[in-house]
Amino acid sequence: MNAFDILEQRGFFYQHTDEEATKKLLNAEGEAFYIGIDPTADSMHVGHLLPIMAARHLQRHGHRPVILIGGGTARVGDPSGKTEMRKMLSEQDIADNATALRQQVGRFLDFSDDDKGILVNNSDWLDGLGYIEFLRDVGKHFSVNRMLTAESVKQRLETGLSFLEFNYTLLQAYDFYVLRRDRNCRFQFGGQDQWGNIVAGIDLTRRMLSQEVYGATFPLLTNSQGQKFGKTVAGAVWLDPKRTSTTDYYQFWRNVEDTEVTKLLCFFTDLPVAEIQRLGALEAPAINRAKEILAFEATALAHGFQEAERVFHAIAGRFGFADP
Repeated sequence: MNAFDILEQRGFFYQHTDEEATKKLLNAEGEAFYIGIDPTADSMHVGHLLPIMAARHLQRHGHRPVILIGGGTARVGDPSGKTEMRKMLSEQDIADNATALRQQVGRFLDFSDDDKGILVNNSDWLDGLGYIEFLRDVGKHFSVNRMLTAESVKQRLETGLSFLEFNYTLLQAYDFYVLRRDRNCRFQFGGQDQWGNIVAGIDLTRRMLSQEVYGATFPLLTNSQGQKFGKTVAGAVWLDPKRTSTTDYYQFWRNVEDTEVTKLLCFFTDLPVAEIQRLGALEAPAINRAKEILAFEATALAHGFQEAERVFHAIAGRFGFADP
């Protein structure tokens, strides 16, 4: 199967700016696409993994991920999905966080050769921008009226949106323009809450380069209570074992709801879809075996096979193995 069909079959796509163009280009090979992660913490959490797993599938089918670590945009803060302004971080904290994220992303994607994939940091081009120059060259292409209609902006107007945060869309749009100009990158993928930023980047690139680029978003995952996926009573489930132990990480996946198993196996493992459908169709209590497989596969990706094996045997030795 080609890359587009695999992502569609696994349920990754939520919105397309141009589905037919995306399908045509992803059905070939060698397309560069980008996904952005702002280093606002020293670890990714489970909520970051959906775009990373999509990138993993695309890379395995011949496409080239450009993973953008937002060292520049992290100094501003994305208001999307937030009810208040993000905590301002020092430049050293942002740099340290960026280093940590690079290491974590490298567990899921292959950066051994630039032709396979690359990591970039938007501080390389954002930090040196002159304010007046940026306003004249980039700001002139944005309509304030249109920006006010963005969902991320509308949600914050009631509680207060700083001028700093209001500029975030311009900076992310500029990233897409730079990556198209310098890296021949024609796609941006991101979470559902990034739709407005992606569309802004497409419009800016078209205006400044007279070239077409495309975008797609992935669904926002929530549990049956409407809570964001990857959140627990104790807080976010982190990939850094100093924040979330490997045992707790495994247990998070092992304890998902029965109805979520098929979807999560499609998103967060490399297992074939036919095998996933078989596992997801198991009835209780046999569905617990599918949950063990989900927990093992997800933990192995984040922490390595040996660590996943160790945790699996430790937990199963304590609570027993699920029925095959």
